[in-house]
Parts: sequence; structure tokens; C-alpha cells
Amino acid sequence: MNATVSNFYYGAATPVAAYLMACFGAALGLRCTTRSLRRRHRRAGWLALGAISIGCGIWTMHFIAMIGFSVQGALVDYDATKTLLSLAVAIGVVAVGLFLVGYRGGSPLILATAGAVTGLGVAAMHYLGMAAMHTNGTLHYDTPTVILSVVIAVIAATAALWAAVSIHTLWAGIGASMIMGVAVTGMHYTGMASVAVHLTGRSDVSQSSADLLSFLLAMVAGPLVVLLISAVVVMFDPDMVLGDAQWERTAAPSSREDGLDAPTRQGAPHDGRPSTPAQW
Repeated sequence: MNATVSNFYYGAATPVAAYLMACFGAALGLRCTTRSLRRRHRRAGWLALGAISIGCGIWTMHFIAMIGFSVQGALVDYDATKTLLSLAVAIGVVAVGLFLVGYRGGSPLILATAGAVTGLGVAAMHYLGMAAMHTNGTLHYDTPTVILSVVIAVIAATAALWAAVSIHTLWAGIGASMIMGVAVTGMHYTGMASVAVHLTGRSDVSQSSADLLSFLLAMVAGPLVVLLISAVVVMFDPDMVLGDAQWERTAAPSSREDGLDAPTRQGAPHDGRPSTPAQW
């Protein structure tokens, strides 16, 4: 017997919260990538923080949305090991994409490659998270809808990576993160639309809601703390505290410590010879 499945057990609360978490992670990731492009000696650190922020944002979005998932007449719980493994996958695939564009640039070939790897990885995270779910029934997926969700994931990942290397102002980044949030949550709910559950027995459903909610909230708490710490790091970075223009002025004298004077960094003549503009 096929069970009645709902993705909105708590109404609009879970999809709205999931969307906001996806936007939050994306916004932090974009700001971290912007900093990595300006600071060669700290590039790896900023890219890693960006990957952690975006990966945690996507994963937290997924499991906040899953709080609203219910199967009528079935007990639902999750395997903790697979759930945490899906978090590692999310961070890992985003890191691959960000490091590719961060070090190799945003050429169409690099973007296509990085976007495909990251998008397929995000889809793998989603379906690994679904594989961690246990119930007194079997899950079936509609293949065309699954394929559509994977396509959306690849497009969303490619757009996110393009934004990471192309958009550097604060407000434009916020706008891009809102669009990315729509794409990521859209991928999630498209994938969930493919799910059907065939019950193989009955269970004590009264036990399900409280236990499941407690488990998912405990799982989400860790990545949420990581995102808040990332936000503090970004907020106290000189780019954010001083503003881009003022940071460039205050950073110019320190460039002499690296053997470069400010005019050379700006591409002006040095020692009577023409110089080429510095590249980030």
C-alpha cells in the first residue's frame, strides 16, 4: 500500500527556514571567495572557509526541509553515520568546485567542469541523505523527476561558481545568494517530489514526531554553529570592517613589505620602465 507523503508537515515554516539557510551559506561562501581572490597568501584558507559555508548551508537546508517530511502511518528515523557522511560529501564537492575556479579561473571549460562535479556531488548528498532515512516501507523514485533534480543541481552549482568568481560587491552578492537559495531549495523539493513510499507494515507513529524532530535538530545544530562562526570571521575581516576602497588604501603601504610599492601594484611605471597591471 502506498502511503500519503507530505513535505510540509509544519506548513511554510520548514521551506522558508530551509531557503534562508541556503541563502545564508551561499552569501558567506561568496564573500569568502571574494577575499580569496584578493589575497594570494591566504587563498586556500578563504576557499576552504567558503566551501564549508556553502556546504553547511546546503546540508542544513536539506535537513531543515526534511523536518517537514512525513509519511502517514510510518515511523521515520535516520542513520546517523550516513547523515554525517552526506555532510562531508556536501563540503567536499563544493571545495572541489571552489578550488578549481579559485586557482584555475572562471573560463567556460573550468566552470562547466567544476559545476558538473559540484552539482552531481550536491545531488549525491541529497540522495545519500535520503538513503539514511529508515521507515517501515520501501522508497521508490520517479526517474524523470530525479534526473530533473540532478540537472537543476548542476545548473545551480555552475551559476554559484560563476557568481563566486564574477560578483564581488556586497549587495550584488546578496542578490546572487538569494537566487542561489531558490535554485538549491528548488532542487531539494524537486527531488522530494519524486519520492513514493510503499508501506510493508505498521508502526507506532506517535513515537515518530518527537524523536525525529529531536534527532534532526541535533544534527542541524553543529553546522549552524559553524555557519555562525564563519559569519563572525567574515564580519571582522578588514574588507568588511573598512569597506573595499578604504581597505585598498590601508593595504597599499603594507605592499612594500612584499617588495612591491603601491604604484607598481596599480600598474603605474616603476624605475622608468612600463609595467603591466597586476593580476588577482
